[in-house]
Amino acid sequence: MSPTEKPRKRVGNPPQKLQKASQKWMYIALVLIVVAIAIVAFVILQNSSSNTQNNNGTAAGNPVAIIDTTMGIIKVELYKDKAPITTANFIKLINDGFFSGLVFHRVANLDQNAPTTHIIQGGGFYANGTYKTSPFGTINLETKPDLLHDDGTIAMARTTDENSATSQFYICDGPQHFLDGNYAVFGKVTDDASMAVVREIANVQTGTRTVQGQSMSDWPDTDVVINSITLQNQ
Repeated sequence: MSPTEKPRKRVGNPPQKLQKASQKWMYIALVLIVVAIAIVAFVILQNSSSNTQNNNGTAAGNPVAIIDTTMGIIKVELYKDKAPITTANFIKLINDGFFSGLVFHRVANLDQNAPTTHIIQGGGFYANGTYKTSPFGTINLETKPDLLHDDGTIAMARTTDENSATSQFYICDGPQHFLDGNYAVFGKVTDDASMAVVREIANVQTGTRTVQGQSMSDWPDTDVVINSITLQNQ
């Protein structure tokens, strides 16, 4: 007896429940895709936002001055965005190689009410007391309410004439807010290692030195030489 073929069942449309389940999973997949796209977009926006600062925490577009001294390296963000006149002058001096071989000729406490604070000043003299004149002349005083003499800030020194700053600068070891609005702050030390160098220089022994026939106090007993100043992110 030959085998007989059983009649085939007619295959109809999937049951209604199966269709609903399929639609449900398609909906979930669509939602997951949308969520994934949203997450990727958020990450991109966050990265874009964080790119307004570099790895040192400095504002995007602001250069960093690398002050190489005989006591270590000091990294300083230059506020090109907030103090464009003062920063442009400083950058010209750096690109000219002006600071190489000069010293920090003054380490002084300026505030008797805060005896542990100091400024370290350089950019005008060689170790032998020879004065160096800036080839770019003077610049106008540039101050703003948010440019304050906080710990680690850098500012331009000057004479009693507020528009007489040329090349000499100082870095604050501790806040010097009594100077706010009178001297041009144009940057700030970027990291703890650099501040450690600033504080080490601020703690050197000082004395009086005769320079070009004049007696200058607060001159470091041991020369702190600026080997060079170079730029990053220029």
